[in-house]
Amino acid sequence: MNINIYYGGRGIIDDPTLFVLNKMQEILEELRVKVTRYNLYELKNTIPTLPQTLKDADGIILATTVEWYGIGGYMQQFLDACWLFGDKEKIASIYMCPVVMSTTWGEREAKLNLSTAWEILGGMPCSGICGYIDNTVTLEMNEQYIRIIEKKAENLYRTVNQHMASFPASNQVLKQKVTVPKPTNLTPQETEQLSQYVSDDSYVQRQKQDIQELTSLFRDMLSEEGADSEEEYLGAFRRCFVPQPGFEAVYSIGIEEKKKKLIISVHGPSMECYYGTAEQPDVEVQLNRASMEEIVSGRMTFQRAFMSGGMKTKGEFRILRMLDQLFVFEEPKR
Repeated sequence: MNINIYYGGRGIIDDPTLFVLNKMQEILEELRVKVTRYNLYELKNTIPTLPQTLKDADGIILATTVEWYGIGGYMQQFLDACWLFGDKEKIASIYMCPVVMSTTWGEREAKLNLSTAWEILGGMPCSGICGYIDNTVTLEMNEQYIRIIEKKAENLYRTVNQHMASFPASNQVLKQKVTVPKPTNLTPQETEQLSQYVSDDSYVQRQKQDIQELTSLFRDMLSEEGADSEEEYLGAFRRCFVPQPGFEAVYSIGIEEKKKKLIISVHGPSMECYYGTAEQPDVEVQLNRASMEEIVSGRMTFQRAFMSGGMKTKGEFRILRMLDQLFVFEEPKR
């Protein structure tokens, strides 16, 4: 028989819970039970992995000390880990004995909380121990108190050894209706690996750094892509410009998927083209990207694009027709 003890106190010398646990462990070992203790305050960085230790346990003792209020942070973390990463099928076969000693008010409520939490997890709580002890010496010198502890240890052994049945609790029905966690579709092995990663601070920090580096990388890539798109088609218009003496006009060309318009300003022998806005363009053009690709590759003229319906215009038609004379794109040779 294997029984694990999970102690959620701070480990101080005069903690009455430690005396109770030592006495219970002594009795259980006399009954040839293998007892393994986990002090949560010593394992605080690996608490998410502790549900793995339930695999070989027939019964467990959840022990904590109420020093001001509640079951304490370490024990709560362990129960959270059991809910998130624990094997619920295994937990359903484990008996749990709650042990709560208090140096202030609230030991009964803390004991009830442990039992309720274990029931919601699907496990089987046993009759536990709770009490108010203001001085550990009083506990150690009282034979009646020691006898109670010994009887509780024997009852735990008897319950686990005989697999005693218990009535179903309403907590199980409540869990099935409103508190069932979202399925993760993970195998027990994957869940175990996940709990190991969660408890590894260096792994978590490394993952955060990797995410930051990837975010910075993609931000830079998007920035570079945005810069490249600002130059798209400009080189082709500059290379293929054919000056027309005495001709002046401003064209505003809207291209599908581009936020800014392509502005072409012609002043006789000079020409400027850029992405932006023009206050009063002579001709406004709107066309899709496929038509623009056909034009700059020399496979289509502006006039043909207009006649085929791939381009819409607004302005004087005579100025529009000059586009094919101002920009002579040639189809690449094969």
